Amino acid sequence: MKTTVLPAVLLLLLAACAKPTARTSAAARAVAAVQDSITGTVTYRERLALPPGAVLNVQLQDVSRPGAPATVVAEATVLVRGGQVPLAFSLPYDTLRIDPTNTYAVQARIGAEGQPLLANAAAYPVITRGNAKRVQMMLRRVAP
Repeated sequence: MKTTVLPAVLLLLLAACAKPTARTSAAARAVAAVQDSITGTVTYRERLALPPGAVLNVQLQDVSRPGAPATVVAEATVLVRGGQVPLAFSLPYDTLRIDPTNTYAVQARIGAEGQPLLANAAAYPVITRGNAKRVQMMLRRVAP
């Protein structure tokens, strides 16, 4: 009888651990929402002193659907505070929002007082399809 009780108890314990409750589901989701980040630098060649209050906005975008607007997966804004290029950034994102079959790219803009000053003209693919999570971006002046 001892040999049949032990496996039954083990199965009950295993089932109890596997059965999610509202409390454990929320905790499991919090643990499952793993954060990672894309890091890099932004620079530009133009002779341009950034005005006080200039901000760097960096977005991780899902660019999988050609001809459709990109979907923003994550975004970070950094106050430049008179910094000189290259400007470093770290863009945290939720790994659960990443589909390994999709294509992702980083978009960066520097602006001041609501006006865009610089933006990247080239695509900077990241994360999937063998792309790294570190980028060195070159921005160009935005036409007025």
